Amino acid sequence: MRAIRVEEFGGPEVLKLVEMPDPEPGEGQLLVQIKATGLNFIETYQRSGAYQIALPRTLGTEAAGVVLELGPGVTGFAPGDRVVFNGSTGSYADMTLAPAAATVKLGDDVPFDTGVALYLQGLTAHALCTSVYPIHPGEWSLVHAGAGGVGLLLTQMIKMRGAHVIATVSTEEKAALARAAGADEVILYSKEDFVAEVARITDGAKLPVVYDSVGKDTFEGSIDCLRSRGYMVLFGQSSGRVAPVDPQLLNSKGSLFLTRPTMMNYTETREELVARANDIYGWAAEGKLNARVGLTLPLEQAADAHRALEGRKTTGKVVLVP
Repeated sequence: MRAIRVEEFGGPEVLKLVEMPDPEPGEGQLLVQIKATGLNFIETYQRSGAYQIALPRTLGTEAAGVVLELGPGVTGFAPGDRVVFNGSTGSYADMTLAPAAATVKLGDDVPFDTGVALYLQGLTAHALCTSVYPIHPGEWSLVHAGAGGVGLLLTQMIKMRGAHVIATVSTEEKAALARAAGADEVILYSKEDFVAEVARITDGAKLPVVYDSVGKDTFEGSIDCLRSRGYMVLFGQSSGRVAPVDPQLLNSKGSLFLTRPTMMNYTETREELVARANDIYGWAAEGKLNARVGLTLPLEQAADAHRALEGRKTTGKVVLVP
């Protein structure tokens, strides 16, 4: 099979297409023929060395495809099943080994690219607004990177819960996407001070929650948008790492809560994973939730996909197709 390997840390150019032996499924694993691989920003950190990983490595954990073979101990699946999953041994490839415990079946009417666009980012958005900070009807929220994959899905889910969204984006094109997803207000952070704009929009009222995947560039401003006992939900760092925070800051700004969630802690059981996935794909089937596939490239152009991600040139999900 073909796979994209990282043998040394560096820029997108270190992503190399190589030939590898076909994998064999072990205990609890599925061998899957990949039809669509979903890219996530964390993989740019792994490639660059910002997150240290053992090398050499095939990047990618998330994909959709067709089951080819079951490993020992696997039940509930059969060869030919259409599936979507996270936690594979490397999904920038023609095939991968997927953990059965983190795999769910896809309906025949769900395209593979849509299935993968809804999976990890949909699970993330679902957890953010139902569990990390369960937003209530009538509340206002700030969603940074509102035209990104998680941002667009999170905005739709917050609106489904009867709450309001202020989205930040970098361009007019992205602003249109955020509005189409249901954002009540959109701020072009490249031209406007988002803290001042939030105050203007809310007539000076502060917010119960900020959902921030940008990190370094927005963290301090996000803190300043929060009301007493508000929630700073930091779930990414596309602009870089946030500097160390003195806990006294949270006290001085109003006894704030700061959390840095990761999806594994919000899908700790098979039951929790399936419940969230059922919600997401159920809403999609009902036309309530729409996934945007913003960029699709062939597997061999993985480096171009990383350049687009890091350059913030993408909207919605970035997908590689073997």
